[in-house]
Amino acid sequence: MEEVETKIAEEIGQENLKILKNLLLDKKTKTEKNLEFLRETTKSSTPANNGGSAYGIHMAEQGTDAMEREKVFLFIQRDEKYLMEINLAIQRMKKGTYGICRVTGDLIDVTRLKAVPTTTISYKAKIAIKNNGGNGRHRR
Repeated sequence: MEEVETKIAEEIGQENLKILKNLLLDKKTKTEKNLEFLRETTKSSTPANNGGSAYGIHMAEQGTDAMEREKVFLFIQRDEKYLMEINLAIQRMKKGTYGICRVTGDLIDVTRLKAVPTTTISYKAKIAIKNNGGNGRHRR
């Protein structure tokens, strides 16, 4: 890992930063493997066909197959979004902005970063947003 010479790195600590980067890289690897598996699943699961049989497949089975394929596509979308969040967190580390709350500008607690390494808001900001009925999508 590149030594990041910033106030953030000093406050979070180089050792914690290394731990967090390794955590992100581990999650990235696992998410990429899961995406590969899910994509292979979509390739191997074709729309219900009669498999060469003289009899067609029941409509209920076709509906179940369609629901299963739709579920797999939703899982793919979820993992792609998470992978993007991981990559953005890694970019923030490289730029030296990782761990800064996008709402308050304060440093995010290391404990929160270890629990949710892709987070961009502090716990305090998250609670404030929740109490105000917001979704936290705005930027300062």
